[in-house]
Amino acid sequence: MSSSVFNWSPLPIKRKLDFTQKNKNRNNNEFSNRNEPKELHSPNCEFQVWLRTCEQEIIDPLVGKVKGDIPKWLNGSLLRNGPGTMKAGQDEFQHLFDSSALLHRFGLKDGNVTYQCRFLQSEIYKKTLASNRLMITEFGTRAAPDPCHTIFRKVATLFDLKANMSDNAMISLYPFGDEIYAFNEIPFIHRIEPKTLETLNRVDLTSKINIVNHTSHPHVTENGNVYNIGLSVGATGPYHNIVLFEKNSSNESMFDNAKILSSIPARWPLHPSYMHSFGMTDNYFIIVEQPLSISLPGLLSTKIKNQPLAASLRWYNEYNQINIISRETGKRQHKFFTETFFYLHIINQFEDSDYIIIDVCAYRDPSMIDCMYYETMKDMHHNPDYAKMFRGRPIRFVLPLKPLGHDLAANTNLINYGNSKATACYLSNGNILAQAEKLCDIGCETPRINYEKFLGKKYRYFYAISSDVDAVNPGTLIKVDIQNNCYKTWQEKNCYPGEPIFVPSPNAKEEDEGVILSVLVWGQDDTNHVGLLILNAHNFEEIARAEFKTTTSVPKCLHGWYLPETET
Repeated sequence: MSSSVFNWSPLPIKRKLDFTQKNKNRNNNEFSNRNEPKELHSPNCEFQVWLRTCEQEIIDPLVGKVKGDIPKWLNGSLLRNGPGTMKAGQDEFQHLFDSSALLHRFGLKDGNVTYQCRFLQSEIYKKTLASNRLMITEFGTRAAPDPCHTIFRKVATLFDLKANMSDNAMISLYPFGDEIYAFNEIPFIHRIEPKTLETLNRVDLTSKINIVNHTSHPHVTENGNVYNIGLSVGATGPYHNIVLFEKNSSNESMFDNAKILSSIPARWPLHPSYMHSFGMTDNYFIIVEQPLSISLPGLLSTKIKNQPLAASLRWYNEYNQINIISRETGKRQHKFFTETFFYLHIINQFEDSDYIIIDVCAYRDPSMIDCMYYETMKDMHHNPDYAKMFRGRPIRFVLPLKPLGHDLAANTNLINYGNSKATACYLSNGNILAQAEKLCDIGCETPRINYEKFLGKKYRYFYAISSDVDAVNPGTLIKVDIQNNCYKTWQEKNCYPGEPIFVPSPNAKEEDEGVILSVLVWGQDDTNHVGLLILNAHNFEEIARAEFKTTTSVPKCLHGWYLPETET
């Protein structure tokens, strides 16, 4: 068997990591009380780009200054979602995931580009704005308890999973038919008007289907169907469910016809695995249960004690479990174990020659969640472990669907897939343990592919941003060529690009025939400055850009979606 691909992150891991204690340490400024080192760590990383506050919405579109030639066929809207403010009156959010959602739009038309931004009008945003203070305890931020809440009212909320739940959908955007919605992992999604960024309405998915949460990254297929994973909790424990929102030709809502295609029991009955994304191929759904879990007893405790949701997270230093579920029957057909890792984003997955291949942006442990606490980010240049906490790599597992018999010699590799260095072998209990190979030795996050044509298919390229905060230039876009095990980069000093979105050229024949769209923000004092970068996806060279000087600071965003003009 090959050695672990995770030898680049030697941080100690506890068997059970209670984020509650970490939060207490963080609130006590655990790094700021020690002597400052003579040398700054990760000196080129500008963490403030995430923590900026949008002081004024840009409702009327600004016209950008264009450099280069924008392809005439590139007409549509690039919509983005992400943190908009770390403030609530005099209060501050403590974790990036708690920041109020800010929506962005770059409108492309006949070689010109416009820019707008507006806050998502969630219920919690409107309440916070009206009261000018923190109203609800969020993922990593604790709000002051409401003195009007009696002890009996607090106890009553324990039996209502949605009581005091934030609806701040601050992560991603996905289309449902000809509508587009803002997402988080909460069961509330918000419909957005794609040309004005107006918040139109909120959908409570728990009223449509029996789930209590879902991932931030559903899958949208070529026929318009949307699939996601949602957690349900019943008398026999928690279940991970594959949910289908089916596109139909009638005027019926896709949400009203939602149905559960498959359910599998959570690996740890009281601690269902945390999931941010999942996989699907032509014949299978893929659910990766990782050791970061949500403690159901801990969740009740956080509600009683008014603690942030992060206090209910637990880390088990055990194997990950990959569940392969038949799309035809809804039954689990295969189960694999892998070396321990944490992940947010699956890059892609596909079937080939009796194997399932799954590519993941992986971390040794969930320390990168800690990296996004406000105090930790502010102290990153004085923290020698910060870059290690954020260190991740793109890795590949090769999983045999038709493995040889159990009577093989110990450590016999079951993989014979091209020149892959990934391995798999039987454990003494008959289970199969898979070990991954690195796709490249560079930190990659928010990965995107040629999604329309290669979701769940054998592919060659993916695009990402750098997660190596200690790099010479942390603001780097990356194109990875999996076939040749190499990559190309784009970077500019003091410039921080966002998630790269691939848009195919009309009648494209090659996988990378098209452009990459990425939002640019600049560091240091250049806060009122945003741009749209357009790269040739093939050679990864700049074709054009549009830049805007704004009346407000523009923070870095997370995820988004491109809508061609014909769809808007």
